[in-house]
Amino acid sequence: MGHVATVDEADRSIPPVKTKPPGGKKTGMARMLDTIERVGNMVPHPAVIFVGLIVLAILLSHVLYLMGTSVTYEMFNPETHALEQTTATAQSLLTADGIRFLFADVVQNFMSFNAVGVIIVAMLGVGVAEEAGLISALIRKLVTVAPAKALTYILVFVGILSSVAADAGYLVLIPLAASAFVSVGRHPLTGLAASFAGVAAVFSVNILVKPLDGMLTEITNDAIHLIDPSTSIGLASNLWFSIASVVVLTLVVSLITDKIIEPRLGTYKGAEAHKAGGELSADESRGLRYAGLALLGTLALFALLAIPSGAPLRNPETGALIGDSPFMNGLIVFVTLLFLATGLAYGIGAKTIKGTTDVTSAMEKAVAGLGGLIFLLFIISQFLAVFSYSNMATLAAVKVGDLLESLGLPGLVLLVGFVFVVAVLDLIMTGAIPKWAIFAPVFVPLLMRLGIEPEAVLAAYRVGDSPMNSISPLNAYFALIVTFAAKYQKDAGIGTVVALMMPYVIALMIVWPLLLAGWHLLGLPWGLG
Repeated sequence: MGHVATVDEADRSIPPVKTKPPGGKKTGMARMLDTIERVGNMVPHPAVIFVGLIVLAILLSHVLYLMGTSVTYEMFNPETHALEQTTATAQSLLTADGIRFLFADVVQNFMSFNAVGVIIVAMLGVGVAEEAGLISALIRKLVTVAPAKALTYILVFVGILSSVAADAGYLVLIPLAASAFVSVGRHPLTGLAASFAGVAAVFSVNILVKPLDGMLTEITNDAIHLIDPSTSIGLASNLWFSIASVVVLTLVVSLITDKIIEPRLGTYKGAEAHKAGGELSADESRGLRYAGLALLGTLALFALLAIPSGAPLRNPETGALIGDSPFMNGLIVFVTLLFLATGLAYGIGAKTIKGTTDVTSAMEKAVAGLGGLIFLLFIISQFLAVFSYSNMATLAAVKVGDLLESLGLPGLVLLVGFVFVVAVLDLIMTGAIPKWAIFAPVFVPLLMRLGIEPEAVLAAYRVGDSPMNSISPLNAYFALIVTFAAKYQKDAGIGTVVALMMPYVIALMIVWPLLLAGWHLLGLPWGLG
C-alpha cells in the first residue's frame, strides 16, 4: 500500500484514467451508475458540502426549537442497566447557549473525534511497513499463492472478518486490496469496492464474537427484562445466523464485484498497473521470513499481556478480555505495533531499512500524506458535533420508531420493516450502540409479545445497521475511501464511491432481509444458548 495520498497530491501524480468496459455497449445498470457518479462528482468538494450541512443544521435546529419539537422515550443506560425515561428537545444553535457551543467547543469537537487519532496512530506502523516494502511483498506473495479467481472472495471474506479489529479494515485492508488488484492487472477500484463492502456493508456480523456483541447483548437483555426478568441471551446468541450471513454475503459481494463492478470499470491503464508483479528476490524472501518471526514474537508478547488471568490488558475489575478491556480499547495500538515490528523486521531482512532515520522518515511521510484528510475530518467533526447538539437524529429515530410501532403490522412484517427503518436512519445516525439503546426498549418487548424471539430482533438490527455504512458520508471513514479512490482515478469523488457501492447496497438490502425472514420461518436456532 502506498502512503495515504491527499486528493491534491493524487491530482499532481496520477494522470487521468480512462476505462472502457468490454463490448462497448453498457447495460441499464451501468448507465444508471454512471449517472450517479457523474452527478455525485459535480457537487463541490466534500469540505464545502459539510460546511453547507453545518449551516443547514444550524438553521433547521432553530426552526425546530421555535416549534417546540420534542420527544419523550425510554432508553437503556448501558452503565447502570436501568431503563431511563428521557425527553429530547430540539436545541437551537442560534440561542445564546448554542452560539457559545459553536464558539467555545470547536477544538474539543475535533479532539474528541476518534477517527483522527485512530488514523494517525495506525499510519505510524503502516507507514514503516509500506516504506520498507512489506506491503508490496505480501501482496505479491498473496497473488502468487492464491488462485486468481479466488482473490475477490478472499479479500471480501477477510474484510468481513476485519470488524474484529475495529478500524484496521478501513486503514489497512482497503488500500491493500486496491494494490492487490493492480498487481494482477485488474482495476484497483474493483478491489477497493469489494473490500469496502466487506468491511463496512457487512460490518455487524462475523464468525467470531467481537467487542460490539457485548454492548448489543447487554442492551438487548435489559429490554427483555422489561417483560421477562427470567430470560437472557448470551454473547453468541446470533452466532449461527452471523456465520451463515458471512458465508452468503461473501458470495453475494464477490459476485456483485465480478459481474457488475468490474465490467463497468473496464481495464485499468494507470501507471501502477502490474508494478507489484514478479517473483520475490532472495532479499525479499528473507525479509518475509524475518517479518514472520516478528509477527510471532509480537503475538506471543501480547498473549502474555492479555491471556493469563489477571493479565494487565484484561479489565482490572471483571477480568474480561473481550468487551470493555484495555486490550480492546487499545486494539489500534496493537495493530500499529504489529505493523511496526513486522515492517522493521522485513526492512532489516530485505536491506531496505538501514537505520533509525529510515524508520522515522517513513513515519513522517505517512503522517504528512494525511494533511488533506485531516482538514476534511476537522470539518466533518464540527458537523457531527452540531448535529448531535441539536438532537435532530434522536428526534428522527424516536418519531419513526413510534410510527412503525403504531402500524399494528404482523410480527414478521414488522421485523422486516424494522430492518429498513434502521437502514434509512443509519444514513444520519451511524453509531450502532446509540440507535440500539433507543430501539431495543420499544421493539424487543413489542416483537416478543408477537411471538418473535429477542435473538431475531437483534439479528434484524444487525441486518439494517450495516449496508448503508458504505454510502453514508457521515461514516467517519467515507472521506478516507474517497481519498484512496483518488489515488488511482484522478477525478474520483463522492459520486464515484457512491456509484461503486450502490449495487452492493441494493443486493444486500434484498438478500439479507430474505435470509433473515427465511431463518425465522424455518425456526432455525439463531446462535448458542
